[in-house]
Amino acid sequence: MKINNMGSMGINPYKRNAEKNAQASLPSQGKEDKVEISSKAIDLQQTNEVVKARQEKVQAIKTQVENGTYTIDPKAIAKGLLQFYQK
Repeated sequence: MKINNMGSMGINPYKRNAEKNAQASLPSQGKEDKVEISSKAIDLQQTNEVVKARQEKVQAIKTQVENGTYTIDPKAIAKGLLQFYQK
């Protein structure tokens, strides 16, 4: 007895699926990835840098205080106070 594959025409569905996956994984030539950073994100990045710099300054002052090498400039403090209250 002979069995004919009617309608399949010798098409392997697994091979067809593999070809679709291969085509889908290829990057399309017309599309391009693009990243935009908002102004808020840029501000946050700059703020983080300011925070890091401030933490470094605080740590440096702490070590100077612990070592006894921290000195205060009274003229600079007085000048800063005057500028603050004159505004």
